[in-house]
Amino acid sequence: MARALTVANLLAKKYDTYPFDGVFKEVFGCPSRNGIWIIYGKDKNGKTWATLLLCDYLSQFSKVWYISAEEGMDMEFQAAVIRAKIDPESSNIHFNEYVTIEDIKARLSARNAPKVVVIDNLSMYKGKISSEGISNLKQEFPKTHFIMVAHEERGEPYTAAAVMAKKLAKVIIRIQGLAMLIGGRVPGGTLTINKEKAMLYHGTAITK
Repeated sequence: MARALTVANLLAKKYDTYPFDGVFKEVFGCPSRNGIWIIYGKDKNGKTWATLLLCDYLSQFSKVWYISAEEGMDMEFQAAVIRAKIDPESSNIHFNEYVTIEDIKARLSARNAPKVVVIDNLSMYKGKISSEGISNLKQEFPKTHFIMVAHEERGEPYTAAAVMAKKLAKVIIRIQGLAMLIGGRVPGGTLTINKEKAMLYHGTAITK
């Protein structure tokens, strides 16, 4: 059992955080560089586009491993990368098609493992990773920042693993009408993926 902390011990702890700025700091603050974030929404609302935009920003601070389990490296995924305007010269973002959970763990156990891991989409791991598996992944790699992408069904993330990811998530991002509705243990707010198209869906409620 780990040693219990006094109040003074707890308040003296230091954390590794992202030095966000601008609109990202407004909605995310300066969050810790570990734990789970979840991004979910209905089909064709901009989940992949939003996730790529976020990864592009995070790559300023950490190495990002994007597992495109659902779309693979198809032409449509390539188009999404172009839409997100990710720099072709960037060496901090790497992409893979579907990777087994065993291989994900093996890579994260190796030297120079990526600090940010994106799993897009959890539906592709149905029957391969359970609710308990999500919790175990977080505990096994406590210094890794996981971003789980999920479909939405009846207003909630789809698959039991995705529901657990939302329960454990520090940051919850729901994609709706090409906008990111951000909540969780952060200041929260809304960021647009595509301002013009988001305005058509949300009207004047969209401000960023």
